[in-house]
Amino acid sequence: MLADAAEQLAKAVAARWQREEEHRRVQDPYPLPVRWRPAAARLTDHWANIRRLPPGAAGEPLDLSGRLEGIAGTYRAVPSGRLVVLGRSGSGKTILALRFVLDHLASRTPEEPVPVIFSIGAWDPTALTLRDWLAERLTRDHPGTAARGPGGTTLAAALVDSGRVLPVLDGFDEMAGGLRRPALEALNATTLPLLLTSRPGEYADAVDETDVLSAAAPIELTDLTVDDLADYLPRTTRKTARADPAAGAWDPVLREMRERSPDGRAVPLATVLRTPLMVALARTLYSDTPDRDPASLLAGAERDTPEKVEEYLLDSFLPAVYRPGRPGVRDWDADRAQRWLGYLAHHLTLARTPDLAWWRLGTGLRGSTRALVTALVAGLAIGLGDALVYTVVTGAPALALMDGASVGLIAGSLFGLVHWLTYTLTGKEVAPSAVRLRIRGRPRATTWTAGPRLVIGTLGGAAFGAVYGFAVGLVKAHHQNAGLGDALRTGLADSIVLCLVYGAAAGLSFCLLGLLETPLDMVSAVSPRGVLATDRRTVLTQLAVWAPVFGTAVGVGMVVAVDLLQGHVGRLVLQPGFSALVGTVSGIGGALGYTLSLTAWGQWWVLSRVWLPLTGRLPWAVAAFLDDAYRRGVLRQAGAVYQFRHARLQSRLAEAYRRG
Repeated sequence: MLADAAEQLAKAVAARWQREEEHRRVQDPYPLPVRWRPAAARLTDHWANIRRLPPGAAGEPLDLSGRLEGIAGTYRAVPSGRLVVLGRSGSGKTILALRFVLDHLASRTPEEPVPVIFSIGAWDPTALTLRDWLAERLTRDHPGTAARGPGGTTLAAALVDSGRVLPVLDGFDEMAGGLRRPALEALNATTLPLLLTSRPGEYADAVDETDVLSAAAPIELTDLTVDDLADYLPRTTRKTARADPAAGAWDPVLREMRERSPDGRAVPLATVLRTPLMVALARTLYSDTPDRDPASLLAGAERDTPEKVEEYLLDSFLPAVYRPGRPGVRDWDADRAQRWLGYLAHHLTLARTPDLAWWRLGTGLRGSTRALVTALVAGLAIGLGDALVYTVVTGAPALALMDGASVGLIAGSLFGLVHWLTYTLTGKEVAPSAVRLRIRGRPRATTWTAGPRLVIGTLGGAAFGAVYGFAVGLVKAHHQNAGLGDALRTGLADSIVLCLVYGAAAGLSFCLLGLLETPLDMVSAVSPRGVLATDRRTVLTQLAVWAPVFGTAVGVGMVVAVDLLQGHVGRLVLQPGFSALVGTVSGIGGALGYTLSLTAWGQWWVLSRVWLPLTGRLPWAVAAFLDDAYRRGVLRQAGAVYQFRHARLQSRLAEAYRRG
């Protein structure tokens, strides 16, 4: 079973990253030459430990120098299976991690573990063990691994425990400073094969505080040279001189970059264009933009230091890619696009993750805000639906509006409370249904079991029925001109009846949904839009069960409850056709409330399609904007989530958003 799960995971990982590999512009006309050399000796463990030699054997250093296309071979040359990749910001660490995963998968044997990229910056080693954190992240990113494996644990935990997962821990430098030492100590407490990426300074500081990563061979990415740029940049841009067809816009810039200033220092641009990130930005701004001349990078006081050139490239990137009139893409206002992307970058910074998931966009809001907005939107939708049905059936719009207002207020408040208790209080996220309805066959383990659903549904339904029944009883007594005592007795009687009816109906419906769910196929998470469409279909299918079951249970339950309780709680009167009307309204209202408050697709609508655009933090067409940003090269796709293509750009945007 675990072998099959590992193969499924390998397919899912390959599908997640292959599309991104094909989309990267840095591959055109060929990949930039990312190279590395062995890191400093003080960051390296004893070679006898790295080579797993017996006591007394002499451990000779390994020659680990190489290039991007050989990273899988370099890793396999390390007997301990523990490799540290060091490189300054923008040097290509993430590109190398991606290349390693794809190359390792392409040559992997069934006995070898599956390489999976984890953003280690999101790990708190003081709160979660490495094993638990890996299993949790694996479950989140590959929902199929939430199914139960051998021994009752999840497949994710079983895969980690059995050594079938090779963690590629990207971004050690992104961890909070106080967490790097305990993280390194936790990694040293295991012999787990792994690949770790970090900036050199942060890793060296952690090593100084504790020790090197045991049995790990560190390599350090080297800078690009002017010769590398001379081979690459001219092939990415237009030719400028008709008299000399071989001449290009970058040629005079490259000539000046080879020269040094009178004081012997390198030209600032030559210092900046030593990393793949800055080369990619420069290419976007000048090779892909017909009316811009890269010679401007050499002129002016604002370009007289490497820091100013870097800031200029980062700040000019979005205006360049969002310039109006670009073929094949929709025109967005550049200033607004930058603000929206700034909010997204700020949201990811707070969440300490690079993964931009559509179902988590609202988690940047406070839990109380999410619950209140959910209650407001759900109450409004339920109230309008109730009033519309009552108006059509009874022809009494005033009475219908009064009933819709009371139902919307009560139901919206309760659904908001259920959302807060289920997700905010427990710290869970409203994930896209890692589940799909399954009528035939035995359903596997689910994210929500039928038991908790039964309890939540029964309590929520009973609370709604009690409050709504009391209100209905008071209105009924008012129309009959009854006194205060009779009105209270009527309200109490109707409250008891509807409390039992709605409690049983909601508990039954929630439990049924839990029993009919089964985990989502791991390989299906190919793109964010695909997951959104899958979750939408899942929710609509669930509603096809929820609405008629809940509505029928309420309608039939009212008839049964009135018959059984007649005389025990007072005189009960049920008007002809009233139970059918209440059942219909309840089915529609319950389906709306469940969708908006307890499903990922519903929360996407409430928060990302309504609240965040209404408050100016996102555009109204969120999905189209994210997809457009991917096509422009601002974002990349990593399976079911987006990521900023450049971490430095994300950091810069988040900083600008906080200042604004």
